[in-house]
Amino acid sequence: MTKKTTRRHRPGRKTRKHGIRPGRQGFANAPSLADRILFLFSGKKNPLSTTGVMKELDLPGGARKAVNTTLHALVKDKKLRRRNKKFLGSSQDELFTATVALTSRGFGFATVEGQQADEKDLFISRDNLNGASHGDTVLIRILKRAARGRKEAQVARIVKRAISTLCGIFIADKKGGHLMPDNPKLPFMVFIPASKCKNAKSGTAVLARITSYGDRDSEPTGEILEILGDPLTVAVQLRMAMEQLSLPRSFPDEVSREAQRLQPLTSCDNDRKDLRSVPHVTIDGATAKDFDDAVAVEKTSMGFRLYVSIADVSHYVQPGSAIDNEAYRRGTSVYLPDLVLPMLPERLSNNLCSLVPHEDRPAFTAILDFDKSGKQLGAEYCRSMITSHTRFTYDTVHQILFLNNKDEQKKHTELLPMLSAAKQLSSRLRKQREKRGSLGFTIPEPFITLDDDKVTSISHCRRNEAHLLIEDFMLAANEAVAETLARAHEDVLFRIHEKPDPAKVTTFTEAAAAMGLQLPKTEISPAWFARVLDEARGKPAEYVVNNLLLRTMQRARYSPENLGHFGLAAQYYLHFTSPIRRYPDLIAHRVLHNFLIKKTKKGSPHPVLAKGENLTLAAVHLSARERVAVDAERDVQARLSCLFLLDRLGEEFDAVVSGVTSFGLFVELTRLFISGAVPMRSMKGDYYLFDSRAHRLVGERTNRIYQLGQTVRILLEHVDMQAKRITFSLVQED
Repeated sequence: MTKKTTRRHRPGRKTRKHGIRPGRQGFANAPSLADRILFLFSGKKNPLSTTGVMKELDLPGGARKAVNTTLHALVKDKKLRRRNKKFLGSSQDELFTATVALTSRGFGFATVEGQQADEKDLFISRDNLNGASHGDTVLIRILKRAARGRKEAQVARIVKRAISTLCGIFIADKKGGHLMPDNPKLPFMVFIPASKCKNAKSGTAVLARITSYGDRDSEPTGEILEILGDPLTVAVQLRMAMEQLSLPRSFPDEVSREAQRLQPLTSCDNDRKDLRSVPHVTIDGATAKDFDDAVAVEKTSMGFRLYVSIADVSHYVQPGSAIDNEAYRRGTSVYLPDLVLPMLPERLSNNLCSLVPHEDRPAFTAILDFDKSGKQLGAEYCRSMITSHTRFTYDTVHQILFLNNKDEQKKHTELLPMLSAAKQLSSRLRKQREKRGSLGFTIPEPFITLDDDKVTSISHCRRNEAHLLIEDFMLAANEAVAETLARAHEDVLFRIHEKPDPAKVTTFTEAAAAMGLQLPKTEISPAWFARVLDEARGKPAEYVVNNLLLRTMQRARYSPENLGHFGLAAQYYLHFTSPIRRYPDLIAHRVLHNFLIKKTKKGSPHPVLAKGENLTLAAVHLSARERVAVDAERDVQARLSCLFLLDRLGEEFDAVVSGVTSFGLFVELTRLFISGAVPMRSMKGDYYLFDSRAHRLVGERTNRIYQLGQTVRILLEHVDMQAKRITFSLVQED
């Protein structure tokens, strides 16, 4: 389909300083009288008269005629029933509990309670939100019509407000001021009376509490709790990101006290295998503080023996304890630039459970045997006591094994045979995975450098062969544990990745073909996707192809049912190797311990979860917590990208076109890990036609083409801190 797009010139448009928008008045999407009446009856079992309705809604006497007319209209539409002179809710009006997610464009989606993973969320138009805000728990009625291929719904009643405190920019006025929410999904301003302003200055970032959400005739009201400071600083932006996603900044006192009472385990009792003589090493980033995995490799007559030893968090964290309850609530650690919001208190994550060098530590060890080609021959598991012989960084191992740095090799002569065996095994394991069709995505991660509360660079995080070596060993351990527990019919949380939606695959193949890739003509499988990635490797569009392919995939999640992992082409997979930072790994440790108890008949199985929890609920909760962590990392990246470019308006950059739409282009800067948009209105000198099948814009007069994957030169036009959006324009070639 080719769609003609036009641009409308808006004269008199002024550039706003720092992209902070002026105030928005009133509460958007306030409910109509009919909706307010329906809200009222959706929670009432007893009938009400017209007078009763007016009293419940606190309406003046002059509204009686309008109320009466509306009540009779609702009866006629069968949304209410009439009993004598009173009214009741309609028995046909079935309501469902749901959670609302708003978009920055004002409409929203509802996720119904108990909704299946493959079901689409319900669309809610701006007019049908009826005052509901982002994250609210609501009762909805499903409408007969559909919108954009989805069922449509209407909010009937707000059950629980999700947001009581929020961050934003304070804008002072004569009566006090207004808070402009930092979250663009909140379509309202909050009035702050002068007595509740804490003398905040206009333009300052603040944390406030909503004291009243208002109604159709009045805006929300609140009070300032804390003045955060200059919104154009890293510290304040990080704080606002944490507040927006309700990320905890500290542990409850009870958790901290419980952590301080824990005693280190340093002796090797009968329940543990003494592996302290095995030359374990940790390999992590230079700034890492929590070391939860250590590895060692031995050559055997059959091939290789791999030891993957993971910190035994389950020894210290018992189900139902204060530490356990808080870890489950958090679900995962969140990693932000120069800041970690850990799942476990620091006494555990950086001390008792961290596999620091030359200290005895309790661990859970997977001992895996492989033949010379990297095919697994057997697996053994045990609770162990280990000692890390050295704390390596990725760069050091890369220098030793892959760059043959003689100085580094001399420093670690005793460990060279073990590291050499590790290199050989890693290569063979990777070939085995590639052979079965495991996908090797090359999506870079951002590396944000800060200095004195300033963003100094946002670059691509460099990965080397040492990263891949550890990745190979962790994947092998995760697969082995998953297969062992699945075959033993043990209940555990698997990490599943279902097959992609065929419609999305079709869209991807069209986009890839438009970029000139020769796609393999075979059945769609992990191996097919792997061949596409190989075809794109080393080409200018590699980054775009990887991104598009990732969007084609379904989201990986946790499930008590083993459905396999499509991306890894693995029949069995779970998370076992990071219990310091992921709760599902802790569950896997507990289940594996129970498996060993049953196998050896020494003792009784222990609880896996706190009383009242089950794996089905845990899978939903922990998958959701993982998404919150990912959202936090993306949100912070967007914020710091805006800060980084705020003073660089008018500069030119090289970029690659990462998306093409009817309203413009999306671009990724090639030297900086920053994305933005080129609106159609900024593309001067021609009208452009959107070719959706070929993923390109074509100039109607000049025939100039802007194609997905194409490199372009762009100019920074605008940075919107409130919306976290960066706008560019194209630098036209002569």
